[in-house]
Amino acid sequence: MGRMFEKRKYKMFARYAKMGRVFARIGKEVAVAVKLGGPDPGSNPRLRMVIAKARSANMPKQNLDSAIKRAISKEDGDLEEVLYEGKGPHGIGIMIETATNNPTRTVSNIRSYFNKKGGALGTKGSMAFLFEHKGEYKVAIPDGNLDEFELEMIDHGAEEIHRDNEALYITTNFEDFGRMQKALEDRGCTLLHAELTREPTTLVQLTEEQESEVNALIELIEDDDDVTGVFTTMA
Repeated sequence: MGRMFEKRKYKMFARYAKMGRVFARIGKEVAVAVKLGGPDPGSNPRLRMVIAKARSANMPKQNLDSAIKRAISKEDGDLEEVLYEGKGPHGIGIMIETATNNPTRTVSNIRSYFNKKGGALGTKGSMAFLFEHKGEYKVAIPDGNLDEFELEMIDHGAEEIHRDNEALYITTNFEDFGRMQKALEDRGCTLLHAELTREPTTLVQLTEEQESEVNALIELIEDDDDVTGVFTTMA
């Protein structure tokens, strides 16, 4: 998972950085996390996850603190998470996570992107069965016996653990995400990155030209201010 995890993150942040919106998107994730669990990271694992993501994106502390203050005051409006599903060109399944204070506007925009690029916005559940909701962690390699550490993490919900020379990469089910995060924190691990993701159960191989068509749709969707994540079945 390690290499794919890093590749996905690189591609995602490369696009976001190009648009200059990565901090704004993380700010929306902060707002949703605060709404769901409060502004105290100590009692809100979702917020701790977003903070870890902000650090991995080199978001300045003052920006992060400002995002939390805005979330408390609801300065950016009352944001809610809305999930959209659709089929892209060549039958590619697409899941779109958004944080929006105007779902009517958001769904209208998302539908228009699919229509422009040869896809179709689907109904709830039409694509969800093609994905598994997962948690992913990247942590600095801890001191001590790694085999014992990995067995301990399996007891806390780790499904997959891979390592390279720089870090450990841990995958959990969505339901075990908070439990794993607490286990890593209690163990004193240095959390380098954490995120919730949607892993496709089956990947679709496309030609280079077909990939280009799908990527044109993905980039159009990701360019929307309300979008916080896009996941596809494209290999």
